[in-house]
Amino acid sequence: MPDHHHEPEDNAITDTGMGGTMDLGMDEAETLEKTPGGPEGTGPQQKPRSLWSDAWRDLRRNPVFIISALVILFLVVISLWPSLIASGSPLKCDLSKAQEGSQSGHPFGFDGQGCDVYTRTVYGARTSVAVGVLATLGVAVLGSVLGALAGFFGGVGDSVLSRITDVFFAIPVVLGGLVLLSVITSNTVWPVIGFIVLLGWPQLSRIARGSVITAKQNDYVQAARALGASNSRLIFRHIAPNAIAPVIVVATIALGTYIALEATLSYLGVGLKPPSVSWGIDISAASPYIRNAPHALLWPSGALAITVLAFIMLGDAVRDALDPKLR
Repeated sequence: MPDHHHEPEDNAITDTGMGGTMDLGMDEAETLEKTPGGPEGTGPQQKPRSLWSDAWRDLRRNPVFIISALVILFLVVISLWPSLIASGSPLKCDLSKAQEGSQSGHPFGFDGQGCDVYTRTVYGARTSVAVGVLATLGVAVLGSVLGALAGFFGGVGDSVLSRITDVFFAIPVVLGGLVLLSVITSNTVWPVIGFIVLLGWPQLSRIARGSVITAKQNDYVQAARALGASNSRLIFRHIAPNAIAPVIVVATIALGTYIALEATLSYLGVGLKPPSVSWGIDISAASPYIRNAPHALLWPSGALAITVLAFIMLGDAVRDALDPKLR
């Protein structure tokens, strides 16, 4: 019988994993034999990065974030330990040196009461940063909790919260501060912080509500609900991590706004009051002497402007990093 010469077939048999077999081309069989890593078996594939890891990578490469973060870090350090760069007392004044300019050991000169402008500017950072941070935390916690619950459960509670936020949005901030804080005689920062939280939470509430409503409509949330996940698990495990980014962005930008609001209220005489040390108080006290001693007004005003700008720049950088649409 003639020899039958069989050409090598470019096919391979592989198990389907379900009790059967299927023919595959050699290229496909080789592909199955390769490791699930990179080309030529170079190793396992890299784990997909999360939104937060991508955001941190972008932030580290953003010069705006680096500059603003360094400025804020410096402000936090001098707020906690002002004696590191200012040895005097902000309440020690000498009327014989009133409105005098820069001198040795007093680089910013003296204000109308003979107080060292440099020392008061350094110690004023403590008040501004404390008010901004504490007010932002209060606004973020209260607004996020109320907005998240309203957005998740909906119904009558959501409608009531929406009408309440409309009422608060109709209140002018400065006018409300003049009315509410004028009857409080406390010299601490707590009345100012409480007022900012009272009028600031509706904005964060609406942001959180919209983010939660968007997140709870995603397929993975519906799948978790179908598998029997409780409401608390849905909120904390699936919805909150994906809805918190807009809240962080708005809160970071609002922090600088709250610092400026505290200075405005103190300038008008209804915020912090002497002997408290605040940039708003110093700006108000130096305004009548702007012609004779402009340095007493310029230094605290410049410190306030730099601080507010740093937090706004930080918020913009965080927004650009956390918003995938801007990439």
